Amino acid sequence: MTRTLRMAEMTLRELLRRRGVLGLLLLVPLVFYLGRHDQAGQAIRFASLGVGFAVSTAALFSAVGSREIEPRLALSGFRPQHLYIGRTLALITAGLLISALYSVVVIVDQDVQSPQAVVLELALTTVVAVPLGLLLGLVVPRDLEGSLLLISVIGAQMVIDPAKDSARLLPFWSTREIITYAVDGSASGSLASGTTHAIVVAGLLILASGAVMSARLRRRAHMQFV
Repeated sequence: MTRTLRMAEMTLRELLRRRGVLGLLLLVPLVFYLGRHDQAGQAIRFASLGVGFAVSTAALFSAVGSREIEPRLALSGFRPQHLYIGRTLALITAGLLISALYSVVVIVDQDVQSPQAVVLELALTTVVAVPLGLLLGLVVPRDLEGSLLLISVIGAQMVIDPAKDSARLLPFWSTREIITYAVDGSASGSLASGTTHAIVVAGLLILASGAVMSARLRRRAHMQFV
């Protein structure tokens, strides 16, 4: 537990030193939100996708930037789970702070029937975004390729009709379902199906990204974990 928390602290310090990342986390969702400000449901959905994009990008850069230091941390006694869980906890904490900020903005600025659903949706978006960004950062050679893939995912999320079955394969499908419930009530959206989708997707992404990171570190035969 101590090593996990130490890794989380190191990740948070890294984020605080990177002012560009912090600016991205704060400003990108605002740009998305203002672009559809006159339509409550669309504005909230775009703000949520902006949070998802910003947090995923921060996680992507964190994963790519840690490639040199993590093998040395592993040699010093950190296990793959310490590195992965600590980094994930730090990124989720930062993302939840951003989602809380935008929850307040949305609830104050828009007329919604269920403010609690708005808070839940933005929090779930963060929980999905972090392992998505980490997975992309682990499987691509550089952050540029990861950023392009992430832009493709967000773009597809915006243009594909959420009512199609294929849309459920996208990681942020839950945004539309929960936000529709928050704005128009239970007759138009389903809180249960949106929440279930987000939890399942987050779980799958966590398992996938954790497995990739563990396999990558353990492939180095000269490393001995204690």
